[in-house]
Amino acid sequence: TARIWDAETGKEKEESPLTGHSDRVTSAAYSPDGRFIVTTSGDNTARIWDAETGKEKEESPLTGHTANVTSAAYSPDGRFIVTAGGDRTARVWDAGAGEVVRTLSGHAYPVTSAAYSPDGRFIVTACGDWTARIWDAATGQVVRTLSGHTDAVNWAAYSPDGRFIVTAGDDGTARIWIAGINDLLAEAAHLIQRDPPLLTPEERRQYGLE
Repeated sequence: TARIWDAETGKEKEESPLTGHSDRVTSAAYSPDGRFIVTTSGDNTARIWDAETGKEKEESPLTGHTANVTSAAYSPDGRFIVTAGGDRTARVWDAGAGEVVRTLSGHAYPVTSAAYSPDGRFIVTACGDWTARIWDAATGQVVRTLSGHTDAVNWAAYSPDGRFIVTAGDDGTARIWIAGINDLLAEAAHLIQRDPPLLTPEERRQYGLE
């Protein structure tokens, strides 16, 4: 189950618990306007709930993943939901229709988390393949691969201004990455101090550009 609690009193709300999943619930998140809640589960589904009534929406459940669903997050405008799955994919759903819009494929191991950038243009995923990836939310194409962890990456999230990404890994570290290509190139040029500031293939890999 998922449960809704009053943040001030610490008491569970009358609309709680949210029951319907047939396996453990792995994550829960509110929509930006607070009207809905999306949950994910080991039953390979995500479900959308009315936060006021606790009832499951007609468009729910979101079915398509072929393994456990590990996390879900709404886009900043609330129109889409991105889910991460043990089937090595992340999927983007139309939140109103409950239909999959695109599948983000490319990771070699289960995808452990997925989240939108603050402007909604990008999605960052974390994975057991030791990497995080940045995707174009509109096209589903990989923009960059963030390599550096030496074990599974469990979580990835954008900073509030969208300039940075923080990742958490089984290697005992959290890492902060420059999210934007232009900011990344400017930082690389500053560190390299060459004129012109062209990057070697090894440097491009180091900065996640290849």
